[in-house]
Amino acid sequence: MKIIHCADLHLDSKMTANLDKVKAKERKNEILKTFQRMVSWAGENDVKAILIAGDMFDTKVISMSTKNVVYAAICNNPDIDFYYLKGNHDRDNFIEDISQIPENLHLFNDTWTEYRLGAGKIRLFGVELNKDNSGPVQNTFAPDPSNINIVMLHGQEAESTGKDKAEIINLKNFRNKGINYLALGHIHEYKLENLDGEGKYCYPGCLEGRGFDECGDHGFVVLDIDENAKTINSQFVSLAYRRLYTVNVDISGLNTTPEIISAVKLSLEESDATSKDLVKLVLTGTVDVECEKDTDFVLSSFMDDYYFMKLYDETGIYVDYESFMLDESLKGEFVRLVKASELDEDKKALVIKQGLHIIGGGKIEE
Repeated sequence: MKIIHCADLHLDSKMTANLDKVKAKERKNEILKTFQRMVSWAGENDVKAILIAGDMFDTKVISMSTKNVVYAAICNNPDIDFYYLKGNHDRDNFIEDISQIPENLHLFNDTWTEYRLGAGKIRLFGVELNKDNSGPVQNTFAPDPSNINIVMLHGQEAESTGKDKAEIINLKNFRNKGINYLALGHIHEYKLENLDGEGKYCYPGCLEGRGFDECGDHGFVVLDIDENAKTINSQFVSLAYRRLYTVNVDISGLNTTPEIISAVKLSLEESDATSKDLVKLVLTGTVDVECEKDTDFVLSSFMDDYYFMKLYDETGIYVDYESFMLDESLKGEFVRLVKASELDEDKKALVIKQGLHIIGGGKIEE
């Protein structure tokens, strides 16, 4: 039996943190379409169940179009059972009329709910954690170890439970309980680890990266379960329409904008980023205080090559004081004056950089 484990779809996410209104709307629609593509993939690959381990939606208010698309995807695939466990972003407003819940959509609540999958040897358990039930339901869970047991939860894995932390999943409570697969949601990158000697726990990550804290591949996990052998093989399937990349470029020792552009070009070529993707350039390293560095021009040299690009300058400044000690020009006098001040070294470097820029005829940099 094949099962998809996904989580953290965050449908209806505004996507305005980096993008303008046009592209934000486009990305919002792409995330919804990726959900549709996952369901289509399931139908084409004989998947019998889709586990949604929390945060299917991003906000309290869900647009009617998003509700209708998700509802239609479920109703139009009656041979696939959907198991939806709400996460910390989800609310009880997806299907308000209980009578309208499709037969192939199965829900959970704040107590343990059990479903039988396949020929009957597979058991799926799930509970929606909150501040009132988190401790008790985790401490008392005890499935029948003779079955193939899959447990769905949404929260942050930990080795202990903190006070008033409903979203904390204490892994110690689920070890050596006959759990074959712990299907989790909440962390937005793929992670598969041993739970104990027999079982695994897994975060599939989100279907599409939304910000630069969600770089890399995104998609879902497919479980191929042999009920007779009582084995579960898992595979990560990359499905994201666009990827996000953070590209660090060390420009230490470079002194001009053209040199920096050449270094950035090389780093971009070495990355896997394509014209469909979103890229954050980060300039790193240490440059001379007199380095001519126009970051706006650097960004403009590449931003048309990608769906979206932004640039952060995190370089440090090096001041070669010895080269100014015998300089009788205004620059030399200025550097020596700042060097003798009580400012810390970082502030000295910034003041010198700004001062030399102004002395050279430049404008005050904000």
